[in-house]
Amino acid sequence: MDNNDLAFTPALELAQLIRLREVSPLELVEVYLERIERLNPQLGSYFTVTADLAVADAKIKTELLTTTSELPPFFGVPISIKDLNAVADVTCTYGNSALLNNIANYDDGVVTKIKQAGFIILGKTATSELGSFPYSEPTGFPPARNPWNLAYTPGGSSGGAAASVAAGLSAIAQGSDGGGSIRGPAACCGVVGIKPAKGRVTKAPVGETLGGIAVDGPITRTVADAAAMLDVISGYVTGDPYWLSDPQPSFLNATEVKLNPLKIAFSTKIMPFGEADINCQQGVLKTVQLLEQFGHQITEQYPDFSRLIEPFKVVWQAGVAVAGIPSAALQPLNRWLLAKNGSVGEYLQALAQMQIVSRQIVAFFNIIDV
Repeated sequence: MDNNDLAFTPALELAQLIRLREVSPLELVEVYLERIERLNPQLGSYFTVTADLAVADAKIKTELLTTTSELPPFFGVPISIKDLNAVADVTCTYGNSALLNNIANYDDGVVTKIKQAGFIILGKTATSELGSFPYSEPTGFPPARNPWNLAYTPGGSSGGAAASVAAGLSAIAQGSDGGGSIRGPAACCGVVGIKPAKGRVTKAPVGETLGGIAVDGPITRTVADAAAMLDVISGYVTGDPYWLSDPQPSFLNATEVKLNPLKIAFSTKIMPFGEADINCQQGVLKTVQLLEQFGHQITEQYPDFSRLIEPFKVVWQAGVAVAGIPSAALQPLNRWLLAKNGSVGEYLQALAQMQIVSRQIVAFFNIIDV
């Protein structure tokens, strides 16, 4: 297996190769760092590359291979972290160039779980400013580009994460999603992205301010990798205000369970926004045909999302306000969102309205499986 093959090997397979001593963590890290040095100037996938820290960690883990057989699930596998999440002793910019010298002094809870799973962190990936936008081109940073076509965006706000996976600049990536920030980049880059349910992944130690809208999740090249990563980043941390119990079976084991026929709803439009682009519609319809061939029952319908729009805007505006960055230091769209920010009462009313509509959407899944 040459270096190019290694770079695109699924993360679970890389972990197995390490266990079998067929490749070392240090060799893997060197493969990815070489690709980052060569390709990141074109792609802008990483804001910060932590080469020295990654190599030091890889050397320790490579040495451990000679002394222990009890290894965590992703021991020695390289990963990238989105630059909205804190990694101790590493720059955390939140996509704002005024924070280029902001060094985190703690790990976010999801980062702690990632380290406990044995991953080696390669660096911090590109995001839009404060994660606000569906592209990853904040002022003061190189724009993140799509590996399939450098004239295109990889999406946002986890654009750098998705591009790093699609281009073989990391084996797997951590992203986050409030209004599509994992799902959009995964779609743009042709990779797998999951936005977990509220309470699945901890927001320790600092908590969260958007009523559970924003959630950390995996971006990968395979469904199995996404499921396995979700298994290791899930779980309660002391003080979490809400949480979900661990699934039975695990997410990874669930990928191997033979399914009975499901009732699956689909749509190529969401009102009041209208129809999707014709290319996206064709992709949906091809998937529908495949699902029907598998024996699933397909119906064209979707929940009513329209009453989520206005309260979502209010909560999103509050997210910019709570960041505490002066208006003059923000990009124009975030400056506009900050200016639109309403009162505390309006924020709480918006959260309540979102909960009411969410109950109706969840009720839709009493009759629909997927």
